[in-house]
Amino acid sequence: MRRAIIVGSFTTLVLVSVLPAGAITFGQLDGELHPQVGALVVELGDPPQLVPFCSGTLISPTVFLTAAHCFQAFDAFGIEDFWVTLSNKVDASATLLTGTSHVATGANSGGLNDTLDLAVVVLDDAVTSVTPAQLPTLGLLNETALREETFTPVGYGTTRDTQQGGFKSLFDNFDRRYATQSFLALQKAWLLLSMNPATGSGGTCYGDSGGPHFLGGTSSNLIVSLTVTGDAVCKATDKTYRLDTVGARGFLDDFVSVP
Repeated sequence: MRRAIIVGSFTTLVLVSVLPAGAITFGQLDGELHPQVGALVVELGDPPQLVPFCSGTLISPTVFLTAAHCFQAFDAFGIEDFWVTLSNKVDASATLLTGTSHVATGANSGGLNDTLDLAVVVLDDAVTSVTPAQLPTLGLLNETALREETFTPVGYGTTRDTQQGGFKSLFDNFDRRYATQSFLALQKAWLLLSMNPATGSGGTCYGDSGGPHFLGGTSSNLIVSLTVTGDAVCKATDKTYRLDTVGARGFLDDFVSVP
């Protein structure tokens, strides 16, 4: 949920420096807790290997929500083929779904203002075996006592389970994981969450931008923001993009019915 990464030393360094993505830190294996959360999968390396490039969430039987900068990275580095999977592990047994991507006009991944960093994949075939996530109503976060709430990020990618040293190498983890977080601050387009293990919070890191942050504990199905950026060492602040704003809803209502 911070920086979308490609294998290869030069390419990796370039992407780390320019693209916000992530994964789950100080969390645990998700199993089947969040079957509506999936990954954008690509083939990388020699020989080619399926890897989770970003994360996302099924918000209708045919619509998978993720971050725009994931597809901007595809364009920048000539990646043409991608798949969506809702399998809890990206390996040879994962079910791969095809679809067409749609990126929000004017989307970008940086700055303090409304970046509109949203994209969807409209799937070729409906997913009928999974209940999609629920989207928030307009201004929901403005009306909620956020300091009393727990937030649950879910995703795939690099992990951190100790405060010493760095996170694991980019593609050491191919499993869906989750953590819990507490509130830090609310901005016009952003929800800032703690991922400081000293306060009992986990969070996100490199490898699955676009993944969801659910309002509530692990049983919540209400997605209120998605991962875009945060601190480079993945153990302080998670800066997530709000889905309850006029701008976000204006993009989403072209593809789903917003509440």
